[in-house]
Amino acid sequence: MSKGRLKLVTCVGCLSLAIYASALYFSDRGRCAIASCKLPLSQTLRLRLSQPQISTEKLRLLAQAMTVKVMSKEFLGSGIILRKQDSMYTVLTNAHVLRADDAPYRIQTPDGQIYTASLPKNTTFGKNDLAILQFRSPKKNYTVASIASKLIVGDQVFASGFYSQNDEEKHQFSFTTGKVSLLLPTALEGGYQIGYSNDIQKGMSGGPLLNCRGEVVGVNGMQANPLWDAPSIFVDGSEADKGLHEEINRLSWAVPIDKLINLK
Repeated sequence: MSKGRLKLVTCVGCLSLAIYASALYFSDRGRCAIASCKLPLSQTLRLRLSQPQISTEKLRLLAQAMTVKVMSKEFLGSGIILRKQDSMYTVLTNAHVLRADDAPYRIQTPDGQIYTASLPKNTTFGKNDLAILQFRSPKKNYTVASIASKLIVGDQVFASGFYSQNDEEKHQFSFTTGKVSLLLPTALEGGYQIGYSNDIQKGMSGGPLLNCRGEVVGVNGMQANPLWDAPSIFVDGSEADKGLHEEINRLSWAVPIDKLINLK
């Protein structure tokens, strides 16, 4: 056998071995899924694997399965089923959603069940517009979100949540498509950093922003074209110039999911 052919065979063999080793390491037995992992949330986020791209219809169904209503006396906003430990579910939403009314809070799951929700103690997201609630469901299983943090401008994204038309009591599920238009190097107040073209309605705050693989990359929280023209302020206290401010106002905004690594 020639040296060139020998090198080719050797490389193919090494590649096959590497693929086999990777498959073994990332098998269901070998990986830690956020749905059942006992590690702290900040560590499970780093261990979550990317999923293959799926169809838009499957993305809509997946989004609908992981998105919940957050309520107090009335409907407040949306949330994301983020984690399950035994019978305890953790729901991620916006802090401003919970500020809209007082505890006790309730979670309505996609099957229409309503659960009393509690605010975990000693949990803080700093100045990021994020909050979590927890509820118990010992008999029913619900879809738990997958997590990813990589995004680039131009990526297709999908936003979901609940909203009401003309203040009707029945809140409709919304699933909108769009693209990432702006990624700010310095976050706006509240931790908002992902600007995207999807249409976001009142009530969709706290719902998931998904990538094309159905992984949560952000949390919806700011609508495009606000009714009042307040300045765009960054977390460091500086103000966006006129051109950037106008661009910011034309977009919807999400808090990146990787802000969760600051969970204490």
